[in-house]
Amino acid sequence: MSTRARRIPRGRPDVLGGLGALVWLVVVGVPLYYVLASSLRLKSDYLDAGPLAPPTRPVLANYRTVLDSGFAGYLWNNIVVTGCTVALVLALAVPAAFAIVRSRSRLVAGGFSVMLMGLAIPAQATIVPVYLVITRLHLYDTLTAIVLPTAAFSLPMAILVLSSTLRDVPGELYEAMTVDGAGPARVLRSLVLPLTRPGLVTVGIYTALGAWNGFIFPLVLTQSDARRTLTLGLWNFQGQHGVDVPATMAAVVLSLLPLLAAYLVGRRHLLSGLTAGFGK
Repeated sequence: MSTRARRIPRGRPDVLGGLGALVWLVVVGVPLYYVLASSLRLKSDYLDAGPLAPPTRPVLANYRTVLDSGFAGYLWNNIVVTGCTVALVLALAVPAAFAIVRSRSRLVAGGFSVMLMGLAIPAQATIVPVYLVITRLHLYDTLTAIVLPTAAFSLPMAILVLSSTLRDVPGELYEAMTVDGAGPARVLRSLVLPLTRPGLVTVGIYTALGAWNGFIFPLVLTQSDARRTLTLGLWNFQGQHGVDVPATMAAVVLSLLPLLAAYLVGRRHLLSGLTAGFGK
């Protein structure tokens, strides 16, 4: 009998999957390349070559134009709105998901069902009542007017993801801490938060994306230029410069950098957080 190790036959390459990945790479990569390449062109020679031709004379003048046009103020407003929205959603969604998973009350289960109905209601359908509530509370033309409805529409998905993540925590751990005399607050702080970090990161990034790219609430609930967020700033910037496509693309590149940083920081936890609880 030969002592040579048997060679494990390699499976056939997944040609179909490779072609699909290549197509997806082109679909995602070409627009990103176009935005970056266009932002490095001069307005005068933007139309000289094709839209996908590399810039012959890369310049950074478009980025200087963007920064001199009030972009920093729009960016700061976006950071404030996004940070406050994420903090508010996590502060409300974590205890709500904990109560849904650990409570056996029919009232809590019914509240969870009602909360999930919010996934089927688009923000555009509620903009008139939201506007009336914000004006009655004297919050119109403030960043708070953007934070509150944005957080409200992010809560259903956040609670759904976190409740699925909490169901992955073994029940024996809850019982062990309860036997040791730990109350709900300590269980939440010492057990739930450390073990549900992937879900927390997923909810944080998902909420941050929605708040960062929000358009309808800033458009309707703010008026002054000092309260405008980045999406409205890009919109106004495009109108301000007319056909100055390179400057507009430079503004888009600058607005994408914080989102890219957030993805790089939390990408390891995204998949595990989104799939938590669905294997049971």
